[in-house]
Amino acid sequence: MSTFTRRQALAAGAALPLAAAAGSPALAAADMKGATVPTHNRIKLGGFEVTTLLAGTTKRDEIQSIFGMNVSPEEFAQVSEENFIPADASQFFFTPTVVNTGSELVLFDTGLNPDGITSALAAAGYSPDQVDTVVLTHMHGDHIGGLMSGDDPTFANARYITGAAEHNHWSNAANDRFNTNVAPLNEQFSFLDDGGSVASGITAMAAFGHTPGHMTYRIESEGQALMLIADLANHPIWSLERPDWEVRFDMDKAGAAASRRAVLGQIADERIPMIGYHMPFPGVGFVETRGDGFRYIPHSYQLML
Repeated sequence: MSTFTRRQALAAGAALPLAAAAGSPALAAADMKGATVPTHNRIKLGGFEVTTLLAGTTKRDEIQSIFGMNVSPEEFAQVSEENFIPADASQFFFTPTVVNTGSELVLFDTGLNPDGITSALAAAGYSPDQVDTVVLTHMHGDHIGGLMSGDDPTFANARYITGAAEHNHWSNAANDRFNTNVAPLNEQFSFLDDGGSVASGITAMAAFGHTPGHMTYRIESEGQALMLIADLANHPIWSLERPDWEVRFDMDKAGAAASRRAVLGQIADERIPMIGYHMPFPGVGFVETRGDGFRYIPHSYQLML
């Protein structure tokens, strides 16, 4: 049987001999390809296009040293098991977001390094020189890591915006990442406070706690709204569902918990979508109240309609 007719027979479910006839070429087994990871996800929000970018992903072990620091190992394990996730490991995602308003290309956060953000932008069809505005939600290293490419700005044509309280804190913190990646651009920064406007339809909302000036952003177009929550909640179960569980990276743990309750409560009440920087990619979903906490509902097709 020729290779072509053999495949036809296989497709039709026909039985084949255990050994190929003498001289017939053997079919090679298909290569293993490994798990795939998407690079970007684009949705429409009114007249805007909103694209989440996967600028990096990594596995982390000993996860209760990061999440649920104030609960027992037994409770942490039980909640994890109830949600079909392991209690000893997690996959971290680093997800900047691009908003195309039709007149501006606005990038929120820049990932761990310039290669990660520029590669993700390219996969989504953008180049760094097209970015008009870079907004930093806060200044942890995984959000400012792509600002500089060596001694040069990665986004040569961009203006830069961040919260005034956030910039003031890190300016006096003797932080190497800030001094390397942010300080060289200080003259190009504008600063805003709670309620400040990045562009028409993009408004800053204070959500302090994770860092002293951590901001979330409300994005609105043609009667539709979305909340970009940055690092308000860094895991769908161990942080969002359980807003009072302490997270190692939250600098003010009580303040971060209060911000989670306030912002997530608003998202749930309004039934609007959200984007979380560390949520499982593509990072888009909804929130509902559940008991004394919340439940994360990943986006499926709602924003495609």
